[in-house]
Order: sequence, then C-alpha cells, then structure tokens
Amino acid sequence: MIDISVLYTGLETPSTPHRYGRAITQIDPPEHQRMDRAKSAAERRPIVVWNLTRTCNLRCQHCYTDSANQKYAGELSTEECKRVLDDLAAYRVPAVLFSGGEPLVRPDVFELAAHARQLGLHVVLSTNGTLITPEIARRLKGLKFAYVGISLDSAFPEVHDRFRGMEGAYEKTMRGFRNCVDVGQKVGLRLTLTRETCENLDHIFDLIEREGIHRACFYHLCPSGRGKDLYRMDPEQSRRAMDTIFARTRDLNERGKNVEILTVDNHCDAAYLYLKMREEGHPRARQVREMAEWNGGARYSSGVGISNIDFNGNVHADQFSMFRSFGNVRERPFSEIWQDTSHPVMAGLKERLAHLNGRCRECRFLSMCGGGLRARAEVVTGDTWAPDPGCYLSDEEIRLAPTESEPDLV
Repeated sequence: MIDISVLYTGLETPSTPHRYGRAITQIDPPEHQRMDRAKSAAERRPIVVWNLTRTCNLRCQHCYTDSANQKYAGELSTEECKRVLDDLAAYRVPAVLFSGGEPLVRPDVFELAAHARQLGLHVVLSTNGTLITPEIARRLKGLKFAYVGISLDSAFPEVHDRFRGMEGAYEKTMRGFRNCVDVGQKVGLRLTLTRETCENLDHIFDLIEREGIHRACFYHLCPSGRGKDLYRMDPEQSRRAMDTIFARTRDLNERGKNVEILTVDNHCDAAYLYLKMREEGHPRARQVREMAEWNGGARYSSGVGISNIDFNGNVHADQFSMFRSFGNVRERPFSEIWQDTSHPVMAGLKERLAHLNGRCRECRFLSMCGGGLRARAEVVTGDTWAPDPGCYLSDEEIRLAPTESEPDLV
C-alpha cells in the first residue's frame, strides 16, 4: 500500500508507524485501530488476508477468486479457523483481514471475529457491503473491527451494478456505507482501477466526501480469477488516474477533510508521487523519499509483509497468487509455513532484488518500489521475476540522471 494522504499531505494515520517506521505527528488512535511500529520493514510480520469463504452473493467481473452464490466444499470449520487465529496471535501478525467471497455469508464470522479480538488481533473486514444492515453495523462496531472496507466500482449505479452482476447492488452497497457511518464504525471505499473505473474518479471523490467515508483504497488491477478478462489501464491512463488521486487528496487535506487515501498493488506509485513532489518543489519531497525507501515497496510485501490463507486453508504469497501454495494450515501452522524457505519462490520473495530481471534491475527507484507486484508479472508473462507490466514509468524516468540538489536514489 502507498499511503498518499500520509506521504503527500502529512496526514497521520494509525498505520503510519507500521508502514513507514515513523510517526509524522503524535496521534492517539483507539487501541483496536493502532498498529505496532516495526523495527524495520524486513522484520515485519505479515498482514494476513484470509478468504474465509469462496461463497458470494454477487458475481463481480474482477473477482480474483472467481466466486459465485453457491456452497463450496472443503472450507475450514469454525474450530479449524479458531486454531489458525490462535497461531496468528502467537506469531504476532499485525492484522487479519477477513475477506471472501463475501465473508458476511459465513454464519460464524462474528464468532471468529470475537475470538480474534479476545486474542488481541487487529481485525479488518473486506466486504461488498450489501449485507450490512443497521444491526450488522452495530455488531461490527461492538466487536471493534479496526476498519470495514466496502468495494464500490463507480459512483454511477448502472456501472457498479454491471460490474457486480446484480441489479440494485449499488443501492444496497451505499446503505452498507451509511449504516457503518451512522454507528461510528470506521469505513472505507475500495475500488479496482480498470480502463473504465479510472474515468470517473472525480465522481468517486465527490461521493467519498458527501457520504462521510473515512478512507479509500484504489487497487491496481491484477488480472487473476475473473479479472483476467478485464483490461488494465495503459501507462497514460495510469498516470492520469494517479494525478487525479493526488490532486483530490491534496484538496481534501487543504480543506481540513482528514480522509485516508491509499493506492494498492503498484509500488511505482510511490516513485511517481516523489517525482511529482520534486517537480512541485514540495518541502517534504526528501522525507517522502526516505519513508518510501524505508518501506521498501514490494520488496517487503507479498511473501514478507503480506500473506494469504484461502478458503481451504492453503497459504499463498498474497491473494492474487492462488496458483501456488506453500502449505496448508490443516497440516502445519501458518507461522511454520511462512518461515519455511525450502520452496525456491518463497525464498526468492524474501530476497527478491537479486532475482528481478529486465528494466526492474536498472531502475533507480528499485529501493522505493521493490520491483512491483510479482503476481501480476507472473500471470501476464509466466515469469515470477519479470518486470511488472503494471509499471507506467518511462525508461527515461527510471534512468533519469540525478540533479546536484537531489542525489541518486540507489
């Protein structure tokens, strides 16, 4: 994740110390939203994205799990899930993100959340929002979910409904947002950037402000699951989308609207932001470079600081890499699987810079980006260590000679 609101505007968030190793200002978030400061990015324990179920009440065009409204065999039982949570707590993971499918279709989701909270785990929910009634919102708030992320594809109902495969999905999702806001549950918008969704970002920012939404994450598409049939943005579209996100984030901050804005799954965003800030003569450009380099981008992401457990208990480098499992939590604890580097890809992910090839090896922003999303590189090219095809920086930019006032980055 690239926290645009932190890097560009200096907004402090509960996860800033975990993500960047420092606090910009001193804030005192609620205990259940606070994330511990890591000694170094390399030593961070993984945030666990856990697909509790594959079942979903929608059929989204970009679903990386290819989920549908049906029952799937082999999913972990309640007691198996609790044993996994016990291990995750003992291993001191910074956060567990309940995802799906649609996690709220699992009858025991609140029982599992209560168990996780009793263990002191930082718990997040990723949902399509259509099932969040006022009562569900109160239960989420009562269990102290740190954050509820709701997916929205457009500020236009007909576009969202088409992406979600259900007429009326937009209205149900918006009620989910409003029910969370009404009870004071921290809630965020999650949008996957595609050639179509990137064209209405201004309307999305208008909606965020109008609805009192606290956070927004913009995900760069990884063409996995049903998402393989969608078209990624071309470099110019990516740059325009980022320019809009930067400008609207700055505008929110300047007007005192403390909304957290992040981009996900394309770590060249940090380098692009840094170049913009240098071009603007921004007084914090050097600090942002240092923070992004400490974070390391993808270098400390999939296989290090991000992990995935799927609905059947298989452990993956991230949620987009379900084509490769490193073990199953029914057979070995997650903590043991995650530290086992006998598989060459897991070993490589933990020391990936030496394995990257092509333009990534030549890039002057490598210490900031870390080589991008390996899942996207492998899905598109068949090579785990190929350059990330989602990178939209030009060859000139990544080889640009340093100025006297700003030394080279690597």
